[in-house]
Amino acid sequence: MPSAPRSLATDGAATAGTAGAPTDWRPSATPATLRQRARLRAAMRDFFAARGLLEVETPLLVGAPVTDPHLQSARVDLGDGVRRWLHTSPEYAMKRLLAAGSGDIWQACRVMRAGAERGRHHNPEFTLVEWYRQGYSLQQIAAETAALVDSLLVVAGAPARGLEFLTYREALRRHAGVDPLDADLAALRAAVADLGLDAATLAAASRDDLLDLLVATRVGPALGFGALCALTHYPASQAALARLDPADPRLALRFELYGDGLELANGFEELADAGEQAARFAADNARRDALGRETLPIDTRLLAALEQGLPGCAGVAVGFDRVVMLASGATSIDEVLAFPLERA
Repeated sequence: MPSAPRSLATDGAATAGTAGAPTDWRPSATPATLRQRARLRAAMRDFFAARGLLEVETPLLVGAPVTDPHLQSARVDLGDGVRRWLHTSPEYAMKRLLAAGSGDIWQACRVMRAGAERGRHHNPEFTLVEWYRQGYSLQQIAAETAALVDSLLVVAGAPARGLEFLTYREALRRHAGVDPLDADLAALRAAVADLGLDAATLAAASRDDLLDLLVATRVGPALGFGALCALTHYPASQAALARLDPADPRLALRFELYGDGLELANGFEELADAGEQAARFAADNARRDALGRETLPIDTRLLAALEQGLPGCAGVAVGFDRVVMLASGATSIDEVLAFPLERA
């Protein structure tokens, strides 16, 4: 276990020393933690090399950001009217590589999530590990994700956890007392009544907003103690870029992995239908417009790649910093970063 990091300035701002220089120039992670982080990153590369995945690199600056209303991309103006966005994930570019015949691929890259995403478990800039496996099912990609996490825990000197599967429906029933497929809005509002939402916010919240709130406050924090937990089969309305379950189209072939109550990964059996993907982009922008947010250009290159043909595959994105937290026993993401937002 690494020693505790130096305390951070309580207001997150640089403080001046006796000569007017900032005193928060030091990293928030200890040297021991940074060395462990480097060991885990090296072990991760070995993990993928042993499985024959090709390591790739894709652009940080992209011409079309994600349209997901719950994600906000940071815009960059490069001058002369050239506008790009910092990617929130390399997903679109990696799918273009898959459609071009790359085979199984992975990468570890820095990503940026704009907006009010700063807290004990999140820094707006973080390291995402993303990979794609042709012919894999939801269960197979979830099992491989848990195998990666377990391998890194062992390198850090912690015991492997193993994996349990739990459906989204069963998890909501067990930990929030509602059925996410059958409960009406009134029942969902009643389930979050003790969370202190004001009446206007509660009235404006959609069904998925309320379900997300229940997962964030009741379900997720209860998962992954002992064994890692793969939360699977999300409602179809939360499919994102996952395909729907042929056995029950009310459900999406999507999972999230949890360890000690912390979300570590988000994965899918990938949607390969260009028409359906275009419809989801349009629905995202309609939702953004209804919320008073900027509508965004869609990634026509991704749609063209899907038209060409995406191999049947499953993919997953893992928050590497959170895995380092789990491996080191850290309680704040700042403990495993050299320079979080306020010190960057």
